[in-house]
Amino acid sequence: MSWTRSRWFAAFFAFTMAPVAGFAQQVLPEPLRGGPPSQVPIAVQILRWHMLDNNVSSLMFRSMDRLFTTRTVARSGPIWQLPQDSHPLDVDYSWKGQRYTAQQFLDRTYTNALLVMKDGRIVSEIYRNGTNEHSRFIGWSMTKSVTSVLVGCALAQGRIDSLDTPISRYLPELKGGGYDGVTIRQVMQMRSGVDYEERYDFDHPGRAASNHIAALIKNNARFADVARTLPRIHAPGTFFQYKTIDTAVLGWLIERVTHGSVAAYTASCLWEPLGAEADAYYIMDGPPGVGREFSGAGFNASLRDFARFGQMVLNGG
Repeated sequence: MSWTRSRWFAAFFAFTMAPVAGFAQQVLPEPLRGGPPSQVPIAVQILRWHMLDNNVSSLMFRSMDRLFTTRTVARSGPIWQLPQDSHPLDVDYSWKGQRYTAQQFLDRTYTNALLVMKDGRIVSEIYRNGTNEHSRFIGWSMTKSVTSVLVGCALAQGRIDSLDTPISRYLPELKGGGYDGVTIRQVMQMRSGVDYEERYDFDHPGRAASNHIAALIKNNARFADVARTLPRIHAPGTFFQYKTIDTAVLGWLIERVTHGSVAAYTASCLWEPLGAEADAYYIMDGPPGVGREFSGAGFNASLRDFARFGQMVLNGG
């Protein structure tokens, strides 16, 4: 029997792809099922669901622009040159009676990159797992420090009259809820008193985990919007409780008082004056025209630019 090339190809394709198609089913984990339909492809939702897993975080944490809609924080102007006096990271340490090398520490913690500065100089700069000086890494909660600087800029420029002003004066959407009457300072100190336990048990999601799923995985809600309806469990200013929602509300405040985007304000009041060498970006909690910058944990930048930010703070601004 004589077969044409196209028939051989069709038979080969059917034979090789059938078992793969039967194995690689796109099935959402149970906590992602139900609720409003999401426009995010199922495969992307699954990737976002697993992005915190140790076995893939080394790839995910320097590839967030592949998983999310992003908004650029553009650099411009002269670059702040960081002097270099690099040395091998030849330290070791003791833990639970065992000695470990720096290399073992980097392996154990899934570290992609490490930069050490001393006296304003880079004394060690290490890139691993396929990263380099051009890679941009998600800052997670270091983003909160960026957001606090933006609030300081807005205060210095008179866009905010005082840190002791109730935040609901600028965000009237918060009136009637737990944030009503809470000052900007109290939100910055994470003493808002609202009920939002920072617990990410995704198999049994509470408020924080449910908000993460809705805003960052499914893009069905804006991350800060849950602040409208959060109840109060402590008097404002009396109790510290770490919560990303407080910083997300500050990002909403920046958006409101600047009449623009958090990314644009980050560029003008921080990234350009800082002398950053590369564009940064925020991941967004929704598509263009809908999503907001994830100002509580979604800022991404190169390692050297994170070092510049830290040195700037160390220098007193």
